[in-house]
Amino acid sequence: MSLNNRLSKYATLVFDCDGVVLNSNQIKTEAFYQAALPYGVDSAEAFLNYHVSNGGVSRYKKFVYFLDHLVPGRSGPGLDDLLNHYTSELRKNLIGCEVASGLKELRKNTPDARWLIVSGGDQAELRDVFIAKKLDLLFDGGIFGSPDTKDEIITRELACENIKSPALFLGDSQYDYQAANTAGLNFIFLSQWSEVPNWRDWCASNDIDVCLNISTLFD
Repeated sequence: MSLNNRLSKYATLVFDCDGVVLNSNQIKTEAFYQAALPYGVDSAEAFLNYHVSNGGVSRYKKFVYFLDHLVPGRSGPGLDDLLNHYTSELRKNLIGCEVASGLKELRKNTPDARWLIVSGGDQAELRDVFIAKKLDLLFDGGIFGSPDTKDEIITRELACENIKSPALFLGDSQYDYQAANTAGLNFIFLSQWSEVPNWRDWCASNDIDVCLNISTLFD
């Protein structure tokens, strides 16, 4: 059975946002770096490496980790200031970022499936961006993000039957795979915009299905 035919069998499609629906990974990486820069280039680079290694984790947890483990006791912006700086940097570029091609075609090819966004991004911010980009109506199951974790969101939406089986998670991070696997959702890794280092080896070692992007789901 072709992948296109397999997709039509799913009752629910769950999408990560950054690197899957929006080409926003690099935008967010730069925003994290700029927010941490008052602590120095070395600290900002260490934080950037931590961020890339923990794709899909919320900004709140990342900045708490930064303050507690990378710059403990040092003078500089506190948590609220770091979050505000990050948000300010992000908003400059997020509205204009590229949308994945093939998204509306996929929606037409899965008319009976419920679509959800489950992201590490701020939930209110996500909803604003999706409305501004006229993408919100595609996701009839809702647009969800932090401060709840992906695990918490998926568990909650399964419990209220907003996510119905069989369900598929389309993601681009190791956390996406872990969250899908824990919840019993099938998973496809989209590689084009992913920041996962050595993703080919990681996907091969875990026997993970890989597609370049949403458009190639139809190939």
